[in-house]
Amino acid sequence: MAHKFNPSDHPHRRYNPLKGDWVLVCPHRAKRPWKGQLEPAIEQTTPRFDINNPLCPTAHRPNGIVNPDYSGTFVFDNDFPALLDDVPVPDKEDNDELFQTSPAEGNCKVMCFHPHSDLTLALMSRVEVRAVIDKWAELQEELGKMYTWVQIFENRGAVMGCSNPHPHCQVWSSSYLPNEAEVKDKKLKEYYLKHDKNMLLDYAERELKKQVRVIAQNEEWVCVVPFWAVWPYETMLIPLRHTLRFNDLTNKQRDDLVDIMKTLLIKYDNLFETSFPYSMGWHGAPNNSEDNSHWQLHALYYPPLLRSATIRKFMVGYEMLANQQRDLTAEQAAQRLKDLPNIHYSCKKN
Repeated sequence: MAHKFNPSDHPHRRYNPLKGDWVLVCPHRAKRPWKGQLEPAIEQTTPRFDINNPLCPTAHRPNGIVNPDYSGTFVFDNDFPALLDDVPVPDKEDNDELFQTSPAEGNCKVMCFHPHSDLTLALMSRVEVRAVIDKWAELQEELGKMYTWVQIFENRGAVMGCSNPHPHCQVWSSSYLPNEAEVKDKKLKEYYLKHDKNMLLDYAERELKKQVRVIAQNEEWVCVVPFWAVWPYETMLIPLRHTLRFNDLTNKQRDDLVDIMKTLLIKYDNLFETSFPYSMGWHGAPNNSEDNSHWQLHALYYPPLLRSATIRKFMVGYEMLANQQRDLTAEQAAQRLKDLPNIHYSCKKN
């Protein structure tokens, strides 16, 4: 007689409606012993100010420009941008469909959150985090008038490729829809046309009813581990009212975003009592004249740590060649995060 399926024990696949693909969930593998790579456990103390750090106030950047003595947020054009304006149009390869090129114009900016290098968003004050949110909205408003897509993203921690410990993010704007946005636009529109409902608002409503993957919520936002999460402690922030883009957020939404962001980031740090690494970013409606009612603003957090501050998940082998896979279920990850205190571990030690 076959055993009854248990999602906490048995392998299964989960569908991601935002991408139209599947993730393989293998919870039984979480019980296996680990003898793989360990990340360094020792956290180096970051000095509050280092004149040799090109993101610090009054420091020299590689191009010779001296930063102002800023006291809040600070935005500047990336000294080594991936995207440029006014680039030549690529030549066509005799209209060969196997050798297609397309123009790629844009702008890349760096935004420092705070003048102090030893802070993170989790440790900054509510007023300081609100200033970051307001600057994000300002950049979306300004750059959205010139570019189709504005991608705000933060890479935090050396394990995520962040070469500078200073609290900062990047803003890449492009004349085209990047791959992730293009696929998401298509899937959101398909759902909207089929159900006459906004997918992410529909999803948020259902998650609030179930509560099994909800980490935190307030009047304006919900934070969940998505049902289809790939990274071990992947999360999503969704506004509870229809909001197309970041600059559309109301004062109340921004205030409540401060609270739920800090709650999430403190829980992340508390999980393994470390400065939790991640890549995160905001997705909202493209900047065009089309009806984008199918879109809903949301943030995505992709942290790599799996079992401890020294054990991370690698996307290799089967994940690269066949199917994304995870061991810990989304429900287990959500419960672990939800149960963590909302006071930062460093405050309790002091």
